[in-house]
Amino acid sequence: MQHSQSFRSRAFLLSHVRETLDFYYPAAIDPDGGFYHHFLDDGTVYDPETRHLVSSTRFVFNFAMAYRHLGEERWRDVAAHGIQFVRERHRNPETGGYAWLLADDGVIDATNRCHGLAFVLLAYAHAAMVGLPDARAHVDETFALMEQRFWSEDHGLYADEASADWRAASPYRSQNANMHACEALLAAFEATRDRTYLERAYLVARNIAVRQASLTGNLIWEHYAEDWSVDWDYNREASPDALRPWGYQPGHLAEWSRLLLSLRRHGEHLEQDTGWLLPRAEALFDSALERAWDRNFGGIQYGLAPDGSVSDDHKHHWVQAESLAASALLADATQAQRYWDWYERIWSYCWDHFIDHEYGAWYRVLRRDNRKLTNEKSPAGKVDYHNMGACFAALDVVGVD
Repeated sequence: MQHSQSFRSRAFLLSHVRETLDFYYPAAIDPDGGFYHHFLDDGTVYDPETRHLVSSTRFVFNFAMAYRHLGEERWRDVAAHGIQFVRERHRNPETGGYAWLLADDGVIDATNRCHGLAFVLLAYAHAAMVGLPDARAHVDETFALMEQRFWSEDHGLYADEASADWRAASPYRSQNANMHACEALLAAFEATRDRTYLERAYLVARNIAVRQASLTGNLIWEHYAEDWSVDWDYNREASPDALRPWGYQPGHLAEWSRLLLSLRRHGEHLEQDTGWLLPRAEALFDSALERAWDRNFGGIQYGLAPDGSVSDDHKHHWVQAESLAASALLADATQAQRYWDWYERIWSYCWDHFIDHEYGAWYRVLRRDNRKLTNEKSPAGKVDYHNMGACFAALDVVGVD
């Protein structure tokens, strides 16, 4: 497919955000509360009942960011609609926890997950940034809950999962929950300017991207035991589409690269050493793209085995999007042309294969040869948060048209 527009153009990035929003708005809005979470390629809602905490909160991010970049009051109103649902339907006022999964006006899964709470914190932070009432207080409340229930002072990282009543805790530990906690903490700092959040984000980032990575060849493994020793076999036989896939995740290496660069941009507010942030961001991105870029069909493959070989050759939307964001921030931080080259190469691939030019938004997952795997464009969790997020990240560093 031929494409003549500049992917580094602010007009292009904002236009792509609008076109992606058009897929979800107003179709995603449930007038009875929250949003519909499950869409086929043509926009058909195939499950109007089930609500996932990650989708509920990511929608808030999408619409709050749309308000900040596009300036239309409707986006702020829709973000407020989403916050109300998170607050009134996902949150348990007796325990302070948030239900992972709802359906038919009831709770299906009330497990408390740090991954979920991280996105709750992210949603409240972005709600605060667009001036929604009480959002700042909800940021502080959610952080306090994460600290009380999941933080380990001994390890300097968050635990993963607890029962609905908080009495039973899983011994499983993950980099993923901590990565999203870091992202949310950065947003909390940007919303409040309280250095507590930035310093916690820094500590989490260093402990994952340096300390834990030193155990696994300076890449970031996904799964750990309770003492944060590496669990090389967790979910080895599970479906590649599992919430916790086995293997190194090139998309998470790129995502950490983006987060380290975001931390670095706030370096003047940190007393700690920040000199390591850019070298680690470069190393993680370079390692991911060197190993996972498909030289035959284009695109970034999903999973890597411990020896660095490709263990899952599917192409997932979020992996491409996070790599787009990281390449733009690296290009800005280093002034190295090769990162702009990666940015253009990944965008060209996504434009040709991932973006639905008929109905809008991005396909979720492709086979290695770039054929669609499913007609489910946005099952629970997707909502094109990564994809629009990549545009928002790039908008911070591209030049003025």
